Amino acid sequence: MLIGGLAIGYIFSEFSGKDPVSTEMAKGDGPCPDGAKALSWRNPMNPAITSPVAAKDEMGMDYLPICAESKKEKKILFYRNPMNPAITSPVAAKDEMGMDYIPVYDDGARSGPAGTVSIDPTVVQNIGVRTTAALQKTISRDIRTVGRVTFDEQRVARLHPKVEGWVEKLFVDRTGEQVDKDSMLLAIYSPQLVASGEEYLLALKNWQILKNSPFPDIRKGAKRLLQTSLDRLKLLDVPEHQLKEIRQSGVVPKALHIHSPFDGIVMNIGAREGQRITPETELYMVADLSRVWVQVDIYEDELPWVRLGDEAEMELPAAPGRIFKGKLSYLYPYLDANTRTNKVRIEFANPDLVLKPEMFANIRLKASRTVDAVVIPSEAIVRSGTRDQIFVQRGPG
Repeated sequence: MLIGGLAIGYIFSEFSGKDPVSTEMAKGDGPCPDGAKALSWRNPMNPAITSPVAAKDEMGMDYLPICAESKKEKKILFYRNPMNPAITSPVAAKDEMGMDYIPVYDDGARSGPAGTVSIDPTVVQNIGVRTTAALQKTISRDIRTVGRVTFDEQRVARLHPKVEGWVEKLFVDRTGEQVDKDSMLLAIYSPQLVASGEEYLLALKNWQILKNSPFPDIRKGAKRLLQTSLDRLKLLDVPEHQLKEIRQSGVVPKALHIHSPFDGIVMNIGAREGQRITPETELYMVADLSRVWVQVDIYEDELPWVRLGDEAEMELPAAPGRIFKGKLSYLYPYLDANTRTNKVRIEFANPDLVLKPEMFANIRLKASRTVDAVVIPSEAIVRSGTRDQIFVQRGPG
């Protein structure tokens, strides 16, 4: 049982689905316990309003009796340290600060577990203690924040040549242009590429001559040489259609064709016709925007609510009234020291390309839910500054 200060005015019934225990006496026993006299009656909603007789307020609620102290003599069970209730004494005593121990009387209440506090029903009525039942509910929290649309890093390609040479022709020469997978972007002339193609042709002719040789070692050597020269061309990114052209025509093409690795949009072009290029030259940047990331900042106190897979809704100033749905896919393992926020990544489908990199968006993150949580009113919690406590009522008083 949690013990706290009494100022909150709430005492909780144990969670069992039963109604809270009332502190009123049964009507047949009179308004006050132990036959005590009711001195006056007070308004249950406004203690400053009293009545000399029993009455009801404007909401139909009964006035509460203000009872006289019972004249029944009570037996002292023991004495308790006023600063530390766990320290008791069978006789009257003083603590190290000279304060008198407080007597604990036998008021007929049931004994309970260690730490149980008993309150005289008269005191309960006079101070207006209220009770309410703790409930089991599913609780959740929506986190509202802003985000920024970015590329899906797994859907971005930066194309570099693997040989030195010169740009013969650009088939795509404008940024922002939509390209399909395997469509040609540009053609490169490279002496190194031509030399490797000639080696492949020689190895191919050698294999055609020696493939029917009666000597196994000669056949294996010719086949190995052919495969090695073919692998070299593939490592230089010679496309399959040009390899097929070399085999069928017996001629090495002058230019190497560079193709798009997937459907996407040309975001940058780093070369022009006639330009000399090296492996360090970025020829194209191609991005697939059919799926995008949104980077979102979450404050420290919101992190315990965030889980991978949480659903999110996004709205854009550029698309008023439209709601995009996505899921949280990654929680970055570090905090921003300046803003005290943690970055998270949310993925959104973008089939019609409405979402564009660098757009700002309003995000509502549907944080994970806690099922069957015990909930109580916030004002019933006693906050000491170091911990939170509540009262649990186990019976009258």
